[in-house]
Amino acid sequence: MSANKERPHVYVLPEDERNLQLATEFLAHVDVNRQRQMYVLDVAKGWNRVLDLFESVHISEMDGCPQRFMVLLIDFDGRPERLKVAKARIPEHLSDRVFVVGALTDPENLKRELGSYETIGSDLATDCREETDTTWGNSLLRHNTGELDRLREHVRPILFP
Repeated sequence: MSANKERPHVYVLPEDERNLQLATEFLAHVDVNRQRQMYVLDVAKGWNRVLDLFESVHISEMDGCPQRFMVLLIDFDGRPERLKVAKARIPEHLSDRVFVVGALTDPENLKRELGSYETIGSDLATDCREETDTTWGNSLLRHNTGELDRLREHVRPILFP
């Protein structure tokens, strides 16, 4: 099911299958009346590929769809500087509508610390809905604080009214 493009909506571009699972479980816990406002795209198969697809496909789509927000869901593989690399590839005019988040290492480490992907996705959605940091405050997610603040400002009202 795709998002209603006439209303504010969120596309999520996951790096790999594990990130896809997290995004899908997050979506399952979005307000049922708002689930059509979030669409999880196919796996990009690598963090660089997420950026390549964003540049080659999604920038022009976002230019034609001012109601779209985009989450680039990547593994940082222990390299927090990837946020700067990713942000350098986001055009200035879209910087308020594109967010880069993910596990500091990889989702497998997150799974070892926090439980199943189903549990993690649900808990991340709960944190977003309730504006808490119970799961987002984990050491493998804490580096997302700046992006999370922006997400809460722009995306939370779309998914959790």
